[in-house]
Amino acid sequence: MKYKSIFNKREPLKFKHFSNKGYALYACLGKEVLVGVLSVATLTYAKADGISTDTDKVDSTSWKTNREVVLDGVEVTGSRAPLTLGQAARMVTVLDREQIAQAPVQSMNDLLKYAAGVDVRQRMPLGAQTDISVRGGTSEQITILLNGINICDPQTGHNAFDLPVDISDIERIEVLEGPAGRVYGTSSLVGAINVVTKRSSATEADLHVEGGSFGYLAAGGRLSLNAPSALTSSLSAHYTRSDGYSRSQDGNLNSDFKGGKVFYQGQYDTRLVRISWHAGIRSKGWGSSTSYATPKWKADNQYEHTDKIFTALQAETKLGDFHFHPSLYWNQNRDRYEGYRGQSEKMKYNYNRCNVYGLNLNSYFDWVAGRTAFGAEFRNEDLVSGNLGEPLHEPVHISGADRDYTLGLNRSNLSLHLEHNILLQQFTLSAGFIAVKNTWNEMPFKVYPGIDMSYRLGDHWKVYASYNSSLRMPSFTELYYSVGGHKADKYLKPEELHAVEGGVKFLSPAMTATASVFHHHSRNMIDWILDTSDPDPVWQSVNHTKVNTMGFETSWSFDFQRLWNTQQVLRSFQVAYTYLSEDKKEEEHLQSQYSIEYLRHKLVASLQLHLFAQLDLGVNYRFQDRVGTYLDLEGALNDYQPYGIFDARLSWNAPSYSLYVEGNNLFDKKYVDYGLVQQPGTWIVAGIKLHLTKE
Repeated sequence: MKYKSIFNKREPLKFKHFSNKGYALYACLGKEVLVGVLSVATLTYAKADGISTDTDKVDSTSWKTNREVVLDGVEVTGSRAPLTLGQAARMVTVLDREQIAQAPVQSMNDLLKYAAGVDVRQRMPLGAQTDISVRGGTSEQITILLNGINICDPQTGHNAFDLPVDISDIERIEVLEGPAGRVYGTSSLVGAINVVTKRSSATEADLHVEGGSFGYLAAGGRLSLNAPSALTSSLSAHYTRSDGYSRSQDGNLNSDFKGGKVFYQGQYDTRLVRISWHAGIRSKGWGSSTSYATPKWKADNQYEHTDKIFTALQAETKLGDFHFHPSLYWNQNRDRYEGYRGQSEKMKYNYNRCNVYGLNLNSYFDWVAGRTAFGAEFRNEDLVSGNLGEPLHEPVHISGADRDYTLGLNRSNLSLHLEHNILLQQFTLSAGFIAVKNTWNEMPFKVYPGIDMSYRLGDHWKVYASYNSSLRMPSFTELYYSVGGHKADKYLKPEELHAVEGGVKFLSPAMTATASVFHHHSRNMIDWILDTSDPDPVWQSVNHTKVNTMGFETSWSFDFQRLWNTQQVLRSFQVAYTYLSEDKKEEEHLQSQYSIEYLRHKLVASLQLHLFAQLDLGVNYRFQDRVGTYLDLEGALNDYQPYGIFDARLSWNAPSYSLYVEGNNLFDKKYVDYGLVQQPGTWIVAGIKLHLTKE
């Protein structure tokens, strides 16, 4: 289809059965991470330690814990070239399958609430719509990956976590905090989150069903087939629904939810090459309550529906000094927004369809001076819409509606990268750059460099430092959304960020501790602001000239089985804290949706107990204090209030089944994450999981 021209004139940890997975975040991103004793409450930071450059060898340094040895086959990396255990300097958070299973949550979005450095702003529960950001950024400023494939939605970051996989499908989640520009280019301004799905080496089946408060019901299953050859595959399907926890003024449900997802993945693994692929579908609809309401527009019965398709094909050569890792992907996002639910005559529905095509060519080789990686990526983003973009030469019919897409936008991004890694006995240095060109604003190639360094002191201590830079192109919504009390600016400039970070880590069999400080200097940060001094205010997309962020993070993890091995009740305790301060002050008459609102304080903690026999109890706590204000539906200005939430999970765990009861917000705390949307009170869920394996 054709568009009228428009240009911006202004701008290895290695599991044995997961060995050398190219989709581990950071086999694409590149710094390897040692997965230590981590917690769902803290998602404790973990970094690789060791000196071997042989990816098939296990570093058996004496201070490693048993858990680290068990996890000794996963490549969790943070640069273009995969590095082995101990060759990384980048701070990465890893949450593995065991910690996911212990969490009192029903969605991955809820799970990330327990990461101290992650801000989860939930409009609707059960992962219906959640804005997730890192270190004071926004939901638009992080890269989301599924098995290493970029699945970011260029239309809007609000629906970025519409994944086709259930929380029970996930092997681990990897969170890289800080710019990842030299690896991912656009959208990885403040970090990246990679979701890695399970790949079983056995023929097995998993089933689960659970239900609870507010008419909540979820059911699903997963079947894995392990043929007596190099070919393996799995298929999963899940369905979730809820009546919601609130009603509109006319008495109808306005926070209800229902949706399903199907995910298939396969792999062909030989001595010479590994080929993997996946395909998934996610469809859901939910009552959006007052998500986008304003004092002027007090709609409390909004509704949204999204459909998403995910496909990817990856390959990786395994022999020789030169390694080639290409990937090809196509993702499609479709959504329908109803300002008044079921009343298109009252407000015309917003329809959007976005296709994203990508080709990534990554390679690396070893030589006398170290390990060098180079490659390129091409990504095309194509939008047709009823309200976003420039006029189309020819309208495109909207499937299932009596309307046409009349607007659209097409842009392409080309990036070239080069990185070199120097690996010495105690010291690692990784440096490189990415050169990026985007067709949207006629920008020339622009270079964003980065360097990471780490040094190991003895057997227990490690210090590291890094400098990285990145950029992000504006989303289509930020450029063109000018309806319903919003006014966008199609001449927004790309955001840019430069960051420095330093830290230290202590690791012993019984205790892990980390501390880090960082500084982000950003230019042209994009936000939606409302000028309350205006007699007829509207939300406007703007570039802030600059925002400086200072931050401090620390985490502590204790293994009571090693500290006090004569008792069996106490298992582990973890606590983590993040502090942020931004120098972009909110003016008295300006209300911000994102960048001026950030979590100044966040504290998370978890205590895991073994009561008796097969009965376990986990108790989680999180405290948040957000900077910023919001207007309620009556037009009154409110400060965000700090709040603390207790969650718990009681489970009976047998080899082939698990029975559990979970409680969220146990003390029925009233709070908001996003101004006009009141969060649910106490939420109780009970369920059963079955695991069947072919002998």
